[in-house]
Amino acid sequence: MSKPSAKKSPVIDSDEEELKSKSEIKREMIQLQHFAQKLVEMSKHQRSRLPLTEDLVYAMVVADKIANKHEAMRRHIRHIAKLLLETDLDPIHQAIDVMANKHQQETAKFVRLEEIRDDLIAQGSPTIEALLTDNPSMERQKLRQLVRQASKEVKAEKTAKYYQELFTYLKEHIQFS
Repeated sequence: MSKPSAKKSPVIDSDEEELKSKSEIKREMIQLQHFAQKLVEMSKHQRSRLPLTEDLVYAMVVADKIANKHEAMRRHIRHIAKLLLETDLDPIHQAIDVMANKHQQETAKFVRLEEIRDDLIAQGSPTIEALLTDNPSMERQKLRQLVRQASKEVKAEKTAKYYQELFTYLKEHIQFS
């Protein structure tokens, strides 16, 4: 009677992922370590806006405590990378992208407000009426007064007080989507 063999031939399902080589696994871990380093270097305020798991939040607190201990930090970064390996990174990347884009969005808003101000000064009443229709929170009389005064300043080639006040008023009352 023969013994049943202890070794079973490995059966690979077609649903399983392809096996990764050691080099590929190592490259992924290095990428995760770089990402972990980037997270650790963020300010506490920025990290608080990220959708991190409890384990990652705790790891970030520990990282803040050992920030000046080089070798301990290196090992801790590797630990964080292992935690990141088990985490869905898409929400974290999206939150970082939103934070990075915020400056560009603010710049675009600033440029658009300047264009609106310049259109108000150049075109006058029709533009004022259109703007008041789109933004009911604005006061007609105040807007007309600011546009009139800013227009006088532009004609006198002195863009100063009312020119800036008009911009500030627009900034306070115009909501961009």
